Amino acid sequence: MGKLADQRALRKHLFVLFATLTAVACLSIYLSFSLPLLALIGFLLMILFHQQALVFYNSLLLDFQERGLASGLGVAFGYVGSAFALLFLAKNLKEPEVYAIVGILFFLLSLPSFKLLENPTLKAELSFKEILKDKRFLLFIVSLLCLTEVANTLITMMGVYLREVFHFDRETIYRVIGLSAIGGILGGIFWGKITDAFGVKKVFPVGFLLWSLFLLFLFLSSDNLIYPVGLLAGFSLSHLWTTSRVYITNEFPQETVSLRMSFLSLTERVASTVGLSFWSLMLFLTEGNYKLSALSMIIFPLLGGVLYYRMVKS
Repeated sequence: MGKLADQRALRKHLFVLFATLTAVACLSIYLSFSLPLLALIGFLLMILFHQQALVFYNSLLLDFQERGLASGLGVAFGYVGSAFALLFLAKNLKEPEVYAIVGILFFLLSLPSFKLLENPTLKAELSFKEILKDKRFLLFIVSLLCLTEVANTLITMMGVYLREVFHFDRETIYRVIGLSAIGGILGGIFWGKITDAFGVKKVFPVGFLLWSLFLLFLFLSSDNLIYPVGLLAGFSLSHLWTTSRVYITNEFPQETVSLRMSFLSLTERVASTVGLSFWSLMLFLTEGNYKLSALSMIIFPLLGGVLYYRMVKS
């Protein structure tokens, strides 16, 4: 789909299509909630459509002059709804009605972008084989994968981690994750401005240090200190999402942006599998020690930093 978008300049068209399908799939979960198999299919379709929509949403950055700020604001506003819902509405978010509410809100909040964003008109054709021969791009993607390994595993496991390590109840877990969303809001704006001011080549590698520090602080944190660590988590996540797509649009051929953004999406999918598998292996080897298992993830940002600097020197 990314290749097709680059060949025919269909980036906005495909974004509108898949964003709409995401909302429809979310609504389908509400309608089919009493039928588990159909609801599961609805979840799978929603994830698929959302990931496709993100590829083309990211590609629309091409038409912005200050791409760091545009990317950062996109991240920040993405966290606003999460923070508001988790901090103030958690008690009232019930199934299956929540899927209807989220599906409708997602579509309504997409409408301004459907109308106002321009479709980048650059066209080009690049084969999958040619991408695989681009050593510099592949090194960047693998170094980025090392960061998304930590980020995606964190997103998936944080609720479980807080429950098992600190024995927090559901509402307290929501508050910690809600605070991380606030960190994401502040971080999106901060990293966007910093990226435009100093250049993405200088700002992106900060992420390897950020995630290493986060995992170290998470290991050392106590019940009270987990709240600022939650803020750091959101701050680190916003750095990753803000700078990675700007890096691709700025440092690689712009006419093949959608195909390259599909590799960005691919890193998230691979990370969702490898990171969780690694964490589960470490849980097994440490006999259920969540803190030590989380700390062991530090190998990923350290390895990513090595690969990134190898790319810079190549």
